[in-house]
Amino acid sequence: MAAATASGGNTSFSNSPLFQTSDSNKILVSEKKSWKNFFSYLGPGFLVSIAYIDPGNFETDLQSGAQYKYQLLWIILVASCAALVIQSLAANLGVVTGKHLAEHCRAEYSKVPNFMLWVVAEIAVIACDIPEVIGTAFALNMLFNIPVWIGVLLTGFSTLILLALQKYGIRKLEFLIAFLVLTIALCFLVELHYSKPDPKEVLYGLFVPQLKGNGATGLAISLLGAMVMPHNLFLHSALVLSRKIPRSVTGIKLACRYYLIESGLIVALIGGSAGAGKLIIIASMILSFELPFALVPLLKFTCSKTKMGSHANSLLISSVTWVIGGLIMGINIYYLVSSFIKLILHGHMKLVAIVFLGIIGFSAIAIYLAAIGYLVLRKNIESSTLASNNSQTADTLPREDIVNMHT
Repeated sequence: MAAATASGGNTSFSNSPLFQTSDSNKILVSEKKSWKNFFSYLGPGFLVSIAYIDPGNFETDLQSGAQYKYQLLWIILVASCAALVIQSLAANLGVVTGKHLAEHCRAEYSKVPNFMLWVVAEIAVIACDIPEVIGTAFALNMLFNIPVWIGVLLTGFSTLILLALQKYGIRKLEFLIAFLVLTIALCFLVELHYSKPDPKEVLYGLFVPQLKGNGATGLAISLLGAMVMPHNLFLHSALVLSRKIPRSVTGIKLACRYYLIESGLIVALIGGSAGAGKLIIIASMILSFELPFALVPLLKFTCSKTKMGSHANSLLISSVTWVIGGLIMGINIYYLVSSFIKLILHGHMKLVAIVFLGIIGFSAIAIYLAAIGYLVLRKNIESSTLASNNSQTADTLPREDIVNMHT
């Protein structure tokens, strides 16, 4: 701070978080290893876990259980492991750099790629909000005979209430969401008790991969998409900024470790058990086309020593995460292209419509693949945040905590 002031008094340098004025509202945590300190980190995971128990995911899980009983439980297990790894990377990015994923994308890419990322993000938000709003409205209609249109209004109003809670502190919002999530989890446990699933069949479905019957592959991909979601990557990297973490090597490592534990206990465990529970209960197409546009930048940023310092992924972790991310993206791309080709060949459309749709569709797919290729092959900016020359100004002065992580 003194160096920045001496250089011209501008303390808003480029590699500092955008939310500088909100430090007084952040939850202060210490460097001590204790249960009390661990509980002070708990919270962001509960907010992230909401995405796993939305109405769209309910529908996918219920349909999977109704059609294939326990056969697709192994997908929940694999997807939970993938979610644990990827969500931990998102949390680490926010903890180490003090910026969330969207801020890094804005700083890293030029206007055109950023505009495309914004458009894709908006489409993803709309695609996720529609089933949640409509699903809640139908639930209110079935439970209390409330007209659907009134249910939609009530859902929107409840969202505004939750947003209003933020002005009273993020901790209060976290406690409310945690209470609701744990209530849902308790309801699933009670239902599991009444459904009395066969343990042998459950274990067989959990550890023996199988895809039998028409539509099993599509439902498996939907289940995977219900666990690894792009908006959760942006969200998780931002929510961890609600803690004022000690900017030291020990403090940052401890925070990363605690958020990893939280991700394991809440993000993967609650999300995975909820999905598995719904499959088991009903047994006794959530395609993420936008996923690469969040996953690729996250993987590249967390592998960058310029951004992450000594907390950058090692070669082994980088390889594992890229394999996981590549498989998830490859499955999504394959299913997207194959579904479109199936529509063209078996859609019973007129020749003119087939030609027109083919030109538009394959052009869009080509642009889509080119955009993913650009994100993958483009080199990260390795420029200024850790520059060590003597010509630094206040606008390029590196944060002391990031510099120390390189020493």
